Amino acid sequence: MLVHDPDNKEYQVPLEGEYVAIAKYTLSETVMTIHSTRVPDEVQGKGYGKVMMEAILPEVEKQGYTIIPACSYVAHYLNRNPQWQHLLAV
Repeated sequence: MLVHDPDNKEYQVPLEGEYVAIAKYTLSETVMTIHSTRVPDEVQGKGYGKVMMEAILPEVEKQGYTIIPACSYVAHYLNRNPQWQHLLAV
């Protein structure tokens, strides 16, 4: 279940065991800039980057934000998944 920590400007996505993926962002009105994402080294290569993005993007959409993908993984993910490209800030 996605955890939003607005005080620290991050989303936390529980993975297997005690591992958690984290996406850090900043907000400017209705534009969210996602600066970094992190999947723990111990569980990399298992598709958890996708799991993280699929947990975060619906919440971003629900909140009415658009995204600036400052993180290379977020840019890569959005480029490869056209169903989320409408969230890109112009």
